[in-house]
Amino acid sequence: MKYVDGFVIPIPKKNLAAYLKMAKLGAKVWREYGALEYRECVGDDLRVKGMPTSFPAKLKLKPGETLVFSWIVYKSRAHRDRVNAKVMKDPRMNNFSPKSMPFDVKTMLMGGFKVIVDR
Repeated sequence: MKYVDGFVIPIPKKNLAAYLKMAKLGAKVWREYGALEYRECVGDDLRVKGMPTSFPAKLKLKPGETLVFSWIVYKSRAHRDRVNAKVMKDPRMNNFSPKSMPFDVKTMLMGGFKVIVDR
């Protein structure tokens, strides 16, 4: 059964270029170590009419912020654990610390998910 790590990250729009640079490196490294997919998406239509709530409202986005929604797909949870262990040991990833990130890491939401529909 496939497994997905999912992320929702509030980010200042002025930092999107720095985030994109970091995300492209992340995509390269995760794919090299076996991730099946690596996706990064930036908010475009976040205030959907007719819905009782929205990402910006729930996450209390500040003026000038948007959201990045991303996910990484693996063969299984065990595969995810092996891939992530290798990624964390890769020297290319050593340049990232909470202080150097283009967003506040305390506001990032993340979790691992079992895939229940895969069509």
